[in-house]
Amino acid sequence: MKRMSVWLAPAVAVLCLGSVQAAAKDQANIVRDYTDTVAPADQQAYEAGIKSYNQCLAQHGFKYAWTSWVHETGDVYSYSYVTEPMTWASFDAMHDAGKACDATFRTQVNPHLKGETSVFMQGNPELSHLQTDTLGTPALIEVTYFKLKSGQRQAFMDAAKKIYAAAKKTKWAGYSMLNEVVDGGEGAPDFLLVSPAKNWADLGKELDPTLWKMLENVYGKADADALRKTLREATQESPSHVDSYNAELSYRPTGK
Repeated sequence: MKRMSVWLAPAVAVLCLGSVQAAAKDQANIVRDYTDTVAPADQQAYEAGIKSYNQCLAQHGFKYAWTSWVHETGDVYSYSYVTEPMTWASFDAMHDAGKACDATFRTQVNPHLKGETSVFMQGNPELSHLQTDTLGTPALIEVTYFKLKSGQRQAFMDAAKKIYAAAKKTKWAGYSMLNEVVDGGEGAPDFLLVSPAKNWADLGKELDPTLWKMLENVYGKADADALRKTLREATQESPSHVDSYNAELSYRPTGK
């Protein structure tokens, strides 16, 4: 696989979240994710409820976009909804603007939910390598959760930054972004890696050079091996799944 999740062969770290949030409060680099799980028998009714909720948002002039992703592997009765990058203050405005449709969500969506989780994620330009000449939403994304061992956050971050620096320097074709999870709750990962793909063939395509060969070309074999060792030792687990874009369940304000 060409994705950066091949970093690894195979608890939320203690963070000063107040400092993280204070540093980022004026930057539009925060996204929010909601993930819903439904029972198979409720799938049709749940999707109808989401469409009714989106219709309500449109009727009230809601101006914030939500992109819907349907889980294709793992729990395939799961749906994720992700905002565009925003400032922390923008989420206050979003919350107020959405109140008009809270009742619609509670009556038409909640009855069909098995459960729902939510996290905030903070982006970092040093942890992103994406095609800048490609517009639009990818058909598929591979999502990898990184749950770290205690005390390993900084080592993981430093290693990841070196990998992204090399990817940018060589214009490597393994595109992805790594977001830091903020306030995810018990059991949430520390980082979430997203790798876009045009289709299944693109998702499974091998890269030449491979990730490790690219790093070896930039840093030498010894340093590339050291990066791999650091990541392995920092990571407790790294499950992954694939999501597909669902235009029907996404919400786009008028004009977007």
